[in-house]
Amino acid sequence: MNSVDLLVSTEKEKLDIPLIHSFLTKSYWAKGRTLKQVKTSIDNSICFGIYLNNNQIGFARVLTDKVVFAYLMDVFIIEEQRGRGYSKYFLNEILNHQEFNDVKKWLLATKDAHNLYKKFDFTTITNTDKWMER
Repeated sequence: MNSVDLLVSTEKEKLDIPLIHSFLTKSYWAKGRTLKQVKTSIDNSICFGIYLNNNQIGFARVLTDKVVFAYLMDVFIIEEQRGRGYSKYFLNEILNHQEFNDVKKWLLATKDAHNLYKKFDFTTITNTDKWMER
């Protein structure tokens, strides 16, 4: 992977809202989320887009107070770009973003990506198979 072709940005103006909505509404965690709800969630979160040759291939958002707690959510790489290491690159950029330097605790929920998040020091919370913390 040549990281020169990749860009991770927090600029909301760059986000491809129709792409994000289309992906999320088909996902197990956001099935049926309306376009208005997607826009509202973006407005009220720190958002990240990942771009390959200026085309958005993924998205994530973080809810945080920037000190005590951060909740990572709506993370995805579009299907046709999976298996190329982009998710690891994307997560590394998000978790090491300067705005989160003081965050003490990260939380996320996943049904199927435990192995990916474990690479970033997330662990499963006891007595659950979905929630993870870091």
